Amino acid sequence: MLTTFKAVTKKLPEGLQVECNSRGFKIIADEPEDLGGTDKAMNPVEIVLCALGACQSIVASAFAQAHNFTFEEFHVELEGDLDPDGFMGLADVRTGFQEIRFTMHFKTNESQEKTEAFAAFIEKTCPVGDCLANGVKLVQSGVVRY
Repeated sequence: MLTTFKAVTKKLPEGLQVECNSRGFKIIADEPEDLGGTDKAMNPVEIVLCALGACQSIVASAFAQAHNFTFEEFHVELEGDLDPDGFMGLADVRTGFQEIRFTMHFKTNESQEKTEAFAAFIEKTCPVGDCLANGVKLVQSGVVRY
């Protein structure tokens, strides 16, 4: 059964800042000054990296017990490559990430083999990772003037 998640974003008056809302929670997005922003918040592609790491962290915590896997701490380091010239219209290059790399860090007494198997499960189960790896059909539902 499909579940629909919803979000609303609204351009704020200052610079390139955007308020992002979902289920009553809010984050602000911006751009660095060299890309025209005020550098007061993460930019959307940094939020994508954070969304991937957060999703992996949630999967690790939610499924550890079911996999008989224990860890004391978990974090993910992520980095992605994109060419800002595409976003700025300075070159005919892809505007999004060309590659995202991540390293999962576990503080655990489990064996390396068991840890790697659990990491593979996390990667296979993470919905954000699935969206990034397999793409998502984007559908513009309309344009509204007001």
